[in-house]
Amino acid sequence: MRRVKRKFLIFAGLFISGINPLWATSSQKIISKVRFQEDLNKNQSQKKHGLLYTLNSPIDLSLPSRKQEVLVKTYKTITLDQLEKILINNNRTIKIYLERIDQAKSILKRALSSWYPTLNLTANGIPQYFSSNNYNESSLIKDTSSKQWSSSLNAQVKWDLINPARVPEIASARDSLEKSKYTYSIMLRDLKLEAKRRYFNLQKANEEIKVANKSIESSEIGLRDAEIRFESGVGTKLEVLEAKTQLARDQQLFNIKSGEQKIGQRSLAEILNFPENVTPLIGSKTKVLGLWDLSLEDSIIAAYNAREELDNILLDISINNNNANAALAAGQPRLSIVNTSTSSFAKGELNQISPNTNNKSSNFSNTIGLNATWFIFDGGNSKSLYKYNKSKAKESKLSFALRRAQIRKEVEEVFFKLESSKLNISASYIEVLSARESLRLAKLRYKSGITTQREVVNNQRDLTDSEVRYIISVTSYNTLLADLSRQTGLDNIKPCDIKVNQQNPKDLEDKSNLYESNLIPLCQL
Repeated sequence: MRRVKRKFLIFAGLFISGINPLWATSSQKIISKVRFQEDLNKNQSQKKHGLLYTLNSPIDLSLPSRKQEVLVKTYKTITLDQLEKILINNNRTIKIYLERIDQAKSILKRALSSWYPTLNLTANGIPQYFSSNNYNESSLIKDTSSKQWSSSLNAQVKWDLINPARVPEIASARDSLEKSKYTYSIMLRDLKLEAKRRYFNLQKANEEIKVANKSIESSEIGLRDAEIRFESGVGTKLEVLEAKTQLARDQQLFNIKSGEQKIGQRSLAEILNFPENVTPLIGSKTKVLGLWDLSLEDSIIAAYNAREELDNILLDISINNNNANAALAAGQPRLSIVNTSTSSFAKGELNQISPNTNNKSSNFSNTIGLNATWFIFDGGNSKSLYKYNKSKAKESKLSFALRRAQIRKEVEEVFFKLESSKLNISASYIEVLSARESLRLAKLRYKSGITTQREVVNNQRDLTDSEVRYIISVTSYNTLLADLSRQTGLDNIKPCDIKVNQQNPKDLEDKSNLYESNLIPLCQL
């Protein structure tokens, strides 16, 4: 039995290394290339994750059942520079798409396995015992019996010499792997843009709360002045009511912006996958990030070169063509070399008058040959599937032209909106300066008795609205800037310094106050 097994193993080794030189050369190059790329990606991933830090716990499939588990206990301050690192390290959607890349790698390995020979082992009775008794009525034939222990092992090595579907299936799996990587890049860019948008919106809510607080303080001072004037007989009841009305409006503004702040905090915590008891805080103020340092034409060209959506469509064309060839290969001949080795062992005898249970016997046989299969007619199945995949490839070509036009349209829209938003920042900045000066003059006129409380209330409301509009315009500009960076795949944002004309001392004082409330644009727009 040991001699039989040794012969079989030697034959299998000789078959794999000697009879199949094509598999031993070309497929090994393919496998080594894939493994090298995997090791490279793994090393890069380890280096990249070494720079990151995690805030979330390992995956837990349990759900919280007590309110202490979802109660916010910790606040984490984050900056815009930390946002991307935390997002990449924590976001579950990113991890899902990384798993899909690993799944595509497994599919590619499965397709590459068609270059390997297959080994099938079949064992019948390991061991099995057979016992029987045969009785005959005729006196000429004696009764017999059987008592035997037996076992058999069948090994078959098979390798496809000609397999028309092998090459297109491997090419399709490789294209699917590349497509999963491009899809990951697209998703990552979209998540980065969404995280920045939520970050900027939370910044906006924080600044609007500051504006609302200052408005409430100013309204409270105005209400006290109106009440004092009314009690002294100088003012009227109407002025007191107008001051109370303005104070109530400012409090409503504060309440609304406080709610938006809480929503923005939890929205940012959701995309960053913070624990349920941690709430993020913004560590920076709303300011203009910079200027876009590319023309419209250069931005469009950059978008064409950087958009993985177009690469995905090209891969779809290749995948559909490969699938069409694989479908057509189902009706083509297939040639395989097959080696079958069979070994059996028995102890005992069959159909003997007195079986000798100590009698031993063994057998070993080996068969090698070529097997061919060819589906001459399959009812038109392969041809129909071929036409279907070719039609899908043609559809992808049409989608490529459509998507290319959409990319240009998207870049142009964001670019033009960015230009408009830049002008809105300048206009709203001038509006804030004018509204602040108008409020100062109205207060002086009111104290001098020249005007009424109505003028002060109107100017204060105008100042609050203008400051909110300025914050909104800056937030919109920053969001569009991040969107344009995502569209083009570039980070050509030119930083800029504070440039303020400080000639008039009075203007200097006003602008200093304005800067303290973070309302000076950081660029000469």
